[in-house]
This record gives sequence, structure tokens and C-alpha cells, in this order.
Amino acid sequence: MTLEGKKVAFLVAEGVEELEYFVPAMRLQEEGMIVFTAAMDLTPIKGKNGLKIKPDTNMTDLLADDLFALVLPGGWAPDKLRRFKVVTDLIAKMNQQGKVIGIICHAGLLAISAKIVDGKPGTGSMGIKDDMINAGAQWVDKAAFRDGNLVWGRVVADIPDFNRELVAALKEAA
Repeated sequence: MTLEGKKVAFLVAEGVEELEYFVPAMRLQEEGMIVFTAAMDLTPIKGKNGLKIKPDTNMTDLLADDLFALVLPGGWAPDKLRRFKVVTDLIAKMNQQGKVIGIICHAGLLAISAKIVDGKPGTGSMGIKDDMINAGAQWVDKAAFRDGNLVWGRVVADIPDFNRELVAALKEAA
């Protein structure tokens, strides 16, 4: 199925891992998706490696009903974003609606705070393994995989596998 014109939001904050943002965003643009870069405000942010990212929408303006999917890049941003109820509520609602959510690296922290990992398989950076297990997730050490509507990826090196799983999940949902 085609993804042309379908809306996906990437949730970012200071310290986001740029490759986990830019590479999947570009891949989804190649599929014709409308990519929104959402942050807590519209101030340009600096990624983990110093690249600037200009958000085009405020997190408070996102509605689950208007989006086809979410992508949660890693880096240090997830630990910052998980503190905002508007963010965790959006993730929880998208999950309740069965919409595709891509989660890579440290973004599992957002999934934990949105309370969508208990009893489910998940992966990410080894730095969050204990957090995931303590939240009730079943840790899987695999480059990328899908569990229902959730698409998991480990780290930057696994972005090609993550992108393949993400695109396949999105096409199945279309």
C-alpha cells in the first residue's frame, strides 16, 4: 500500500541522536509521507552531535487522531521528553489506537513512561536494558523487530534494519 500523504510525527528535544532522526525521516519522505518534527516549542534544538534541527510543530498541537504514525528517535531527548504528560499521553493514545510507533535506542524510555511496554518484547540501547526489564518489558537483543504496532530498533548501527521494519509496518497499516 502507498504511504503517500500520510502524516508521521518525530518527537525531538535537545540531545536527540541526529542519525536516528534524519535517516528514518528521509526514508519516510521517500515513501511520500508528510513528516512533522515536533518539540516542546519551536526553538531550534541541538542534537547530540551538534547538528541543529528546526521543529515545525509544537508537541501540544499534535493530535493522535490526525497522525498515521509516530517515530521516537533516541539519544538524550527521550529522557527529557518523558517528563511531559502531553508527550506520554500522545504516545499512549497512539498505541491504544493501534497506530505504528517506531522506537529506537533510548526512546524505550518514552515507551516506559507512556506505560506501553509491560509484558511486551522491546529493545534499545544497552543503557536502558535494566529500565525496560524493570518496567515489565521482555528484553530482546535484536537489531530491529515488530511487535504488533510497535517497531523496535537497538542503536544507530541498526538503522537500516529499523527502517525496513518501520516501512513494512507502515505499509501493512495503510
